[in-house]
Amino acid sequence: MTHAERRKTTFCLYFNYLIHGMAIVILAQNMLALSHSWHVDMAGVSLVISSLGIGRLLVLYLAGTLSDRWGRRIFVQIGIVTYMGFFVGILISPNIYVAYFFGILAGMANSFLDSGTYPALMELYPEHQATANIVIKAFASIGELILPLLVAGLEGAHLWYGWSFVICAVGMAFSFLAVRKRQFAAPGSTAATVETAITPQTQLTMAHKRILAVTLTIFGYVSMATFYLISQWLTEYGSRVVDLSMLHARMLVSIYSVGSILGVIVTAVLVERWVKPVWFMLLDTVVSLAALLLMAAWPVLAVMQIGAFLIGCFAAGGVMQIGLTIMGNVFPRAKGKITGIYYTASGLASFTIPVITAVISQNSVHDLMWFDALLAVIGVGCSLVVVAVYQRARALVTRSIEV
Repeated sequence: MTHAERRKTTFCLYFNYLIHGMAIVILAQNMLALSHSWHVDMAGVSLVISSLGIGRLLVLYLAGTLSDRWGRRIFVQIGIVTYMGFFVGILISPNIYVAYFFGILAGMANSFLDSGTYPALMELYPEHQATANIVIKAFASIGELILPLLVAGLEGAHLWYGWSFVICAVGMAFSFLAVRKRQFAAPGSTAATVETAITPQTQLTMAHKRILAVTLTIFGYVSMATFYLISQWLTEYGSRVVDLSMLHARMLVSIYSVGSILGVIVTAVLVERWVKPVWFMLLDTVVSLAALLLMAAWPVLAVMQIGAFLIGCFAAGGVMQIGLTIMGNVFPRAKGKITGIYYTASGLASFTIPVITAVISQNSVHDLMWFDALLAVIGVGCSLVVVAVYQRARALVTRSIEV
């Protein structure tokens, strides 16, 4: 594959995640208009939003496994078409029951895209897999920033709210046509290259691989849970625990978002070129833990602002993608299956954490930050295990060379 063709394929894959980022927030940003259209209150629209998680879990593991057999392109295309169905379906839904179905469809679309895109990028860039995957997060974040501006512009011009859905659907339609002409690497074709490019002079035994598989699956859950809890409860924590006004409490979320975008950029630049993914994973989890402990122990405005930025930068700035990249390197010939397992674990976090935090918040909102710190402790533990396993494998190779 030529360098120019690789860039064209890469752009198509990233563009899908720009639209995906818009899809993440499009229901929430149009909540008032949709509630009128479906004749329900805001809670009814929130119920539809929750359906995305169900759809994501339904097909993720199966899609990831099948992408190793059938190739990446077909699942990227299925994801695009399914997302188009979601955008159009929401507009024609007469009630929340039909809309709930299309919400599930959006979750499935996300899973289809993930199962095709992450493995495809790792195969297109075997020597820069972590960077390639982290940039996905950047494009999704850009989409999340663009959509509210688009909705605000439509409202200011007194135009139909549905144009935001139409624009997204049209964008996906163009992407589908473009993806049809692009080239993809064969599944598992870069396995040998990965061994030398990402883990030089390291030979993992089957025991090492099993330990890493379990540890990184746990990390898939914990990494998602750590920043998901903050993103959902930071405003409430600032208001009820730190006694901030709603304006300042909401600003904490903005600070967190800025940190997230900056974290993606910094991580994409540094990882693999200067800092290996395993060490970056450890750095991210340690800094996140320190920030959460400070926010829990000293809930004052200055600490909250610094902590929100650090959590955004280190917990939501691409560490999940780093974990997936490492796991993909452990099993280079099953990247689709690994993607399915890893993101199924993270999807479970998006389901269980709201339930757990709802129970904890009935007793004390302050305890939520301590609970998040506990999750971060587990994340640090997972990172230490990963580093220890790689160091142990490297030592074994060194001894064998000396012998």
